Amino acid sequence: MNKKTLDLTPYPVAYWDQGQGPAIVFLHGFLGDANTWCALAQPLAPHFRCIALDLLGFGESAQPKLRYTIWDQVAFLHQVLQALELQDFYLVGHSYGGWVAVAYALALAGMGGNPEKTAWVPTAPLVLEKSCLWGLGLVAPAGIRDDSFVGRYTHLKPLLWETPLVDWAIAALAPIAALTGKTETYQTLHQARQAFKAQPVAKSFIVDRLEPEDAIDTVERFLGQIQVPTLVFAGEADQTIPLWHCQTYAAGLSEAQLIAFPETDHDLPQSQVEAIAAHLISHWQG
Repeated sequence: MNKKTLDLTPYPVAYWDQGQGPAIVFLHGFLGDANTWCALAQPLAPHFRCIALDLLGFGESAQPKLRYTIWDQVAFLHQVLQALELQDFYLVGHSYGGWVAVAYALALAGMGGNPEKTAWVPTAPLVLEKSCLWGLGLVAPAGIRDDSFVGRYTHLKPLLWETPLVDWAIAALAPIAALTGKTETYQTLHQARQAFKAQPVAKSFIVDRLEPEDAIDTVERFLGQIQVPTLVFAGEADQTIPLWHCQTYAAGLSEAQLIAFPETDHDLPQSQVEAIAAHLISHWQG
């Protein structure tokens, strides 16, 4: 799908826009981009205007070198919504994008990051003229503190080294992987290296989130502040975002419904297109 660009200051944004009707803004997951949502947009476009962003640091949007937190994405999203003159809309987010969607809802409700970014604290709410967030769709959402994540990705730190030696070493492994039947593992390693080189958010999250106390922008304590109808989609076999994270969202949000898919992993925007579209149309159309 062809992307458009908004030349915003300081960070330009890439996005695509399809369909007519009430607007749904889609936010992709970690290491993804707006194209995550292409399949889901097809059944929704006759009913909704579907807008999918490349979040800050991903895809074709700006990629500044920051210590990325969810607050950076909230500010970025807010600027995009203002530029698109969207006053009434739904937000749908997958994984990391679900976290951003919830954080944005908190910001609209008057919750935000303090200047030192060490905790969530009440602030003046974000304001879009006559703005109305009609609903949230959270697809295997991240954003719940889980100390079991600490150290999970430490072994990937060599992939962050800014030296061509890493690329040469990975290239040298290709024939060995083919001979030993490890081609799939090699492809995962190669793709991770390319993603880390291209997306500074990935690097920031591994380098800056090595200890439990680094989880300064998770949202679990503040979910009761959000009074927005929410659909939470979960994969019961998700190896990336455990089911209990989705259950925490469903329990903490006052107007949430949990929809769980048996034997489903983290790829819900691809594997459960028809079901997710049917639920969104049923709950949000008209």
